[in-house]
Amino acid sequence: MARVWIEDRSTQKDYIAAMEKWRAAKKAGSKRAEPGRWRVRWYDPNGKSKARTFGKLPAAEKCQQETLERLDKGTYRDPKQGKTLFADVATAWFGALRRPGERTKDDYRELLDLYVLPKWGMWPVASIQWEQVSEWLTELCNAPGKRGKPLSPARIAKIHLVFGMVLKYAVKTGKIATSPAVDHELPQDEDDDDHVYLTHDQVEGLAAAAGEHALLLLVLAYCGIRWGEVSALKASRVQVSTRRLRIVQAYTRKRGGGLLLKDVKNHEKRSVPLLGSLVGDLRDALKGKGREALLFTGRDGEPMGYWEFRSTIFDPAVKAAGLDGLGLTPHKLRHTAASLAIAAGADVKVVQQMLGHKSAAMTLDVYGHLFPDRLDEVANALDAGRASALAARTALAA
Repeated sequence: MARVWIEDRSTQKDYIAAMEKWRAAKKAGSKRAEPGRWRVRWYDPNGKSKARTFGKLPAAEKCQQETLERLDKGTYRDPKQGKTLFADVATAWFGALRRPGERTKDDYRELLDLYVLPKWGMWPVASIQWEQVSEWLTELCNAPGKRGKPLSPARIAKIHLVFGMVLKYAVKTGKIATSPAVDHELPQDEDDDDHVYLTHDQVEGLAAAAGEHALLLLVLAYCGIRWGEVSALKASRVQVSTRRLRIVQAYTRKRGGGLLLKDVKNHEKRSVPLLGSLVGDLRDALKGKGREALLFTGRDGEPMGYWEFRSTIFDPAVKAAGLDGLGLTPHKLRHTAASLAIAAGADVKVVQQMLGHKSAAMTLDVYGHLFPDRLDEVANALDAGRASALAARTALAA
């Protein structure tokens, strides 16, 4: 058990000398506080001697109890560390990022500079309270953003994410014991990414309307890969013999224009199953292409950008197929891929791998309602097992 004790400094020479100076200064008109008589002392987890002085004994006793509890529970933090400015913690956190790609780091930097640091940059991290964070989130919900328009729920959630990651870093580096960014209610967008589930017939109609780009639409609708992933798909990663697509890279738009080739989202490289009915068309598409050549390209043979695809191929095909009232986007073809796979009997782990979700729990959160209710199937199987056991016992008894 940790030891925290209180010293009465009234008989100590340094305290007596300090009191004499204080009394002389007081007579001269000084309003400086009286030297603290009570000193709380302890050793931190690293064995360093620490102390705080108080003018009143009850205040010292409160500090003693709180420090003792924190040392025993392992939540002790050096009070001096808590005085570190949020801006300094944010700089250290951002510099320590390793996994996020360039685009993600750009997004984090923008949110820090526009919304997080202007509010919290000069605050000592230990002074930030949960209630103050809650009030700030309410302000973000009600006030216009930097572009003059209300912030979307998704944007507010991402601002909170960045803010929370900085404070999590403060916890891990011993500056605060707990983060005041946790357990806040965030706004939800009722219309956020409404799911669109096309039927097989609608998929075929969309592909037919896309003309020479039909194969690209079919890969999106049946393989469930993201636009950035399909636009970065190289010939060597189309494995027609094993009917697999190897997804390892993706294109993303750079801030300021242009495309950046990066690892797939969450760094989850994966193999995606191919329909046998697409193999012949894929073989034809691969003819004459080198291993490093892209399977699908724009007009100039370069990687196809998202908006080029939307404006010249996807949106016209959606309209021609009579699907323009559904709010369909290229990303929402992932929902179609998931729904058709589930209807075909795919389990949650297969769907997770197809879509590149970080976990099966995420897949269930998004598509759990599509999986069939198999409770009766399970009960019937258990009945069959029980009936078999009863039959065996009856045979032995006879």
